[in-house]
Amino acid sequence: MAQDNSYSARHLSVLEGLEAVRKRPGMYIGSTDQRGLMHCVWEIVDNAVDEALEGHGDTIGVTVHADGSLEVRDNGRGVPVDVEPSSGLTGVELVYTKLHAGGKFGGGSYGAAGGLHGVGASVVNALAARMDVEVDRGGRTYAMSFHRGVPGVFADPVGPDGTPLPGPGSPFTEYTRATELRVVGRVGRGVTGTRVRYWADPQIFPAPTDYDAAALAARLRQTSFLVPGLTLRLVDERPGDPEHAPGQARTFLARGGTADFVDFLATDASVTDTLHLTGSGTYTETVQQLDQDSGHLRPVEVERTCAVDVALRWGIGYDTTERSFVNIIATPMGGTHLTGFEQALVRVLRRQIESNARALKVTTKDPRIEKDDILAGLTAVVTVRVPEPQFEGQTKEVLGTAPVRAIVARVVDSELTALLTSPKRDLKAQSRALQEKVVGEMRARVSARVHKEISRRKNALETSTLPAKLADCRSDDVGSCELFIVEGDSALGTAKNARNSEFQALLPIRGKILNVQKASQADMLRNAECSAIIQVVGAGSGRTFDLDSARYGKVILMTDADVDGAHIRTLLLTLFFRYMRPMVEAGRVFAAVPPLHRVEVAAKGRRRKEVIYTYSDAELVDTLRRLERAGRTFKEPQRYKGLGEMDAHQLAETTMEPGHRTLRRITVEDEAALAEAEGVFELLMGASVEPRRDFIIAGARDIDRERIDA
Repeated sequence: MAQDNSYSARHLSVLEGLEAVRKRPGMYIGSTDQRGLMHCVWEIVDNAVDEALEGHGDTIGVTVHADGSLEVRDNGRGVPVDVEPSSGLTGVELVYTKLHAGGKFGGGSYGAAGGLHGVGASVVNALAARMDVEVDRGGRTYAMSFHRGVPGVFADPVGPDGTPLPGPGSPFTEYTRATELRVVGRVGRGVTGTRVRYWADPQIFPAPTDYDAAALAARLRQTSFLVPGLTLRLVDERPGDPEHAPGQARTFLARGGTADFVDFLATDASVTDTLHLTGSGTYTETVQQLDQDSGHLRPVEVERTCAVDVALRWGIGYDTTERSFVNIIATPMGGTHLTGFEQALVRVLRRQIESNARALKVTTKDPRIEKDDILAGLTAVVTVRVPEPQFEGQTKEVLGTAPVRAIVARVVDSELTALLTSPKRDLKAQSRALQEKVVGEMRARVSARVHKEISRRKNALETSTLPAKLADCRSDDVGSCELFIVEGDSALGTAKNARNSEFQALLPIRGKILNVQKASQADMLRNAECSAIIQVVGAGSGRTFDLDSARYGKVILMTDADVDGAHIRTLLLTLFFRYMRPMVEAGRVFAAVPPLHRVEVAAKGRRRKEVIYTYSDAELVDTLRRLERAGRTFKEPQRYKGLGEMDAHQLAETTMEPGHRTLRRITVEDEAALAEAEGVFELLMGASVEPRRDFIIAGARDIDRERIDA
């Protein structure tokens, strides 16, 4: 192969200042799509929040202007306006034009800050078609403008009312000899703050005005929880938000900290109260600090303090919600603090369950508790305050400071152990309920694995370990197969003759099954009827439920049309909602609607004999009146007390044949309906009696005595 000697030093490039940012923006903000655009917002907002964390300022405002620019204002100390000796630049120009410049490199201005690399503000400036910075300090308002990171002056046009109309397209004059920090107004002596307004550069961002309003609101709300007492206001002047008019201010203020954050995130009924764990620890590390005498960096060993703030609670559900933060910066990919938290949780719960193994009926044959068993139903917010934390990259998605793991684990271990072993009655009851839940999750995991192995649809050549009382169908097409859960053996006998055995399967249950809203998961799994239903459906239960493994396209609850039948249907729905919810959300659970009466009408003239079914007392009365007015004669109406009283052909044509039956689909439309359903199930089926009693008393006056089947 011929040697190529044309590659030489003249092919090498050196990018100066902010040129590297514009050349490789993804290195600094992750991407140039909406995610990167929003990251620019967080850099400016986090600088304002860092001021509030240090006790300077209590209000931050974020405005998305109608022209697509974004403005962040705070009442902190304001960016320094004096000249930095070594560079000869004012503090404003230094912060917004120089990489790795700022007050967060150990100078004592910030303790635990979110902006640590000194590149956030300057990167946003480099990627902005225009940035205007105003600072209130010392009774004056100072201003400086930038065009793609270069300081200068914009000649903005003036509107009809005499106010300037700023924009990135205004004529720009770059400073050539010396930059100027202009004085543009006066303020009260004690008034301080910073205002930053920028227009994202369309040369960098394909959609430079596509700010996510929902993400902005969520981030500001989140920050209000992490910095109690800080007021954050959001104004979006763009049209298009159906919930908020353009220019309408939204204010976020929380005083309860992480405990309130957990209560906001959690949606299910609680097993424990929200537990608040706090503490701190110290560690040493070697850092590079600037020697004021020599002007060079030198290694110095310093002692750091890591403050830990954790709030957590367990609910009756099985989804896990974990949020982790370092100095109010979200770390969605976790890091050493989240690792330490989870390790301590596993250690503490395993120790507690082992010490109470006899009461919990845990034997040596049971498998070891795993992390997933403990995280089921957990909602947690893990926050640490660390001076100069080590992140993986400028996007700060993973915390890498190694000593933090041991400190968080130690704090969580001691604090959580103290709460779970407290002699106080309410904490003792919550500790027991939590341990039962974890053990139940362990057994559910084992049961789900077994169910997954044995509940596959078998063909004629394979053996089946499904319940013997199941009358299965022949088809292996899941989409067309239907499972009827019927009440009692008498109804099963009639239903067997009424069904189409090609695609309709039958599973009888004995009376009223266990109320799983009040029972633990372990009790549910030990219940023969509940276990049989889960096994027959064949997709597992709880957080391991796999909708694609379900053996039937429809599950139809077929109970008697009386009070007991309604109660049994409610118990079955509770089971599906709690442990097989994806079936409900997918609209694959139905309630059959059997008739309540049968009216046999005699033939008259050319009219043949006919049979009419009615489904309520009111419908029966209307039907009889209509027949009397038409001069038709009929036998005494037959009232069905149960499905077993029907003949097979009657049950088939009214309740089971797809062409004639009526089914009610049970589903959940959206998150609001899901939350409402959670509340209804807890009210009607939960362990707390008082709310249910109040509900019954409040509705008693609306009950028709004639409808009571007694």
